[in-house]
Amino acid sequence: MPEPTGVIHDIGYQRYTGPLLGRRHVFGALYLHGLRTAFGLGRSAKAKIFPWLVVGIVTVVAAGVTAVRSQIGEVVMTYAQFADNMSWLVIFFVAVVAPELVSRDLRSGVLPLYFSRPLPRSDYPLAKLLALATALWLLLGGPQIVMFLGAAFTTDDGLTGVWNELLDLLPGLLYAGLWAAVFASVGLLVASLTGKRAFAAGGVVAVFLMTTPIVGTLSIMPSRTLNELAGLASPSTLVQGVGVWSLGDLLVTENGGAAHSLIGDFGPVYAAAAVLLVAGCVALLLARYRKVATR
Repeated sequence: MPEPTGVIHDIGYQRYTGPLLGRRHVFGALYLHGLRTAFGLGRSAKAKIFPWLVVGIVTVVAAGVTAVRSQIGEVVMTYAQFADNMSWLVIFFVAVVAPELVSRDLRSGVLPLYFSRPLPRSDYPLAKLLALATALWLLLGGPQIVMFLGAAFTTDDGLTGVWNELLDLLPGLLYAGLWAAVFASVGLLVASLTGKRAFAAGGVVAVFLMTTPIVGTLSIMPSRTLNELAGLASPSTLVQGVGVWSLGDLLVTENGGAAHSLIGDFGPVYAAAAVLLVAGCVALLLARYRKVATR
């Protein structure tokens, strides 16, 4: 019988004897990685250009509004108005970031590696969704903090003025959270449908922008009820309708009466529609990844 010619080399591999961190830490790592990806952190300089350009624009606008207010002594733009006026930038931010969060993994086929860990199928999309929503909230809420600090340091009413300014800031931050929840859930769902980032980005922009003409068409129909419900046809106007109803007209637009007439007494309908939209998108997102995980 010929002697064996194979040789086993000891190259130093050892069994892992450390702690097994489990599901919570995997979810946290996915969330932090997604949040860093949203702003290009830990990636190439090219990946940082767009997100930080958007951050720069919203920060400059906030600083400009604060400077003008300090000069003329009047509120130029409320915190909620700021979120409304910057919403168009949020659309393009979502269109770029959402495909980076999910489409790359679909295209490269690494999802089986994720699901081979102690990670339930639902945790992956939820971690990505939470990361995108956090990024959007920081994008809209961070500049509001800049506006608040500028107003707090220039107020003539001392602590009372700072407190009143804080009471104005909090609804603005909540409103930014509403924008973040709606845009993140819709954008991530659309991006998860394809592994091609260009198609995903185009789909996100189409959902947000192509629905706007529908709102315009419905708003000029002869039925007043249809006019007041027209904002339900687009995610952007849906969020604005909730803001008009819940935060008060003066927090959203300068012309409070005109703003209220856009939704009439249908404020609760807008709020319910926003909740259903977010819940529906999350449910479809979870269903999407249950299907992907079984391939």
